[in-house]
Amino acid sequence: MVGQGRLRHPLRGEEDGRRGAAGVTRVAAVDCGTNSIRLLVADCDPATGELVELDRRMTIVRLGQGVDRTGRLAPEALERTFAACREYAGVVKEFGAERVRFVATSASRDAENRADFVRGVLDILGVEPEVISGEQEAEFSFTGATKELTAHEHLERPFLVVDIGGGSTEFVVGEEHVRAARSVDIGCVRMTERHLVVDGVVTDPPTAQQVAAIRADIEAALDLAAESVPLSEARTLVGLAGSVTTVAGIALGLPEYLSTAIHHSRISYEQVRAISERMLTQTHAERAAIPVMHPGRVDVIGAGALVLLAIMERIGASEVVVSEHDILDGIAWSIA
Repeated sequence: MVGQGRLRHPLRGEEDGRRGAAGVTRVAAVDCGTNSIRLLVADCDPATGELVELDRRMTIVRLGQGVDRTGRLAPEALERTFAACREYAGVVKEFGAERVRFVATSASRDAENRADFVRGVLDILGVEPEVISGEQEAEFSFTGATKELTAHEHLERPFLVVDIGGGSTEFVVGEEHVRAARSVDIGCVRMTERHLVVDGVVTDPPTAQQVAAIRADIEAALDLAAESVPLSEARTLVGLAGSVTTVAGIALGLPEYLSTAIHHSRISYEQVRAISERMLTQTHAERAAIPVMHPGRVDVIGAGALVLLAIMERIGASEVVVSEHDILDGIAWSIA
């Protein structure tokens, strides 16, 4: 596998104390995207709106390797993904999740051979992956990101939630519920593969012309998003997923990736601009040496940061509120 992310376990006594509590459902949510596959096991109580996380982990598998060019999932990408699924199946069994939902996003949505992917996941986890639409993906992301934020009265509404993934970016505007959503094909992996890979190698660092080409794609995609989503009406920008959380970790100067410090941090436009410029001018080795940088994001963080910067400039956002709660939490709530 390309890379393993963080994982957490609760105190075993606390976990056992929640098991079987009235109204509480133990669920497992899997989000399989273009760049990573992630698992959340949690106890959900719909009556109180409380989600208690038992285990959250992420593995960089690059399922979308070459999909933009070939239209197919590569055999080695499928095997990396299935290896992660086998690990996750063990975690789901260990915690005794009552319900499991597996959601697949951009890469598997686009691939001609997605039936191979579906069959493999079903064999390993016993559930069929749901290849959801970009709009459904946006709904889950909005629920996961804003369920806690609605209690923060100082944050102006409506929220604009942006989920910058590997293959696509979701835009959702809403207050407590979704008002409008749109998914567009700009993501850190897709933009990197389309514009920065020459003869199979990522340009290090990219040229000004390559960066301009990425920016042109992003601006065109923002025009498409604005046709469906009232971007200009947003009063609070909420950013999700690895590109955004990595930018936040760099801005905060963290010595390592600390989810508790990153969650609900507020990163200014000036910080995002400076980090975007830095990521697009540093070498691979310089980016890899950043303490919060996951090895699987070293080559794609420049494009991801540029997507965030362009969004902030388009809507005139002075800051982005960063959320560690995202589509995984939304999927968990959907089956609670």
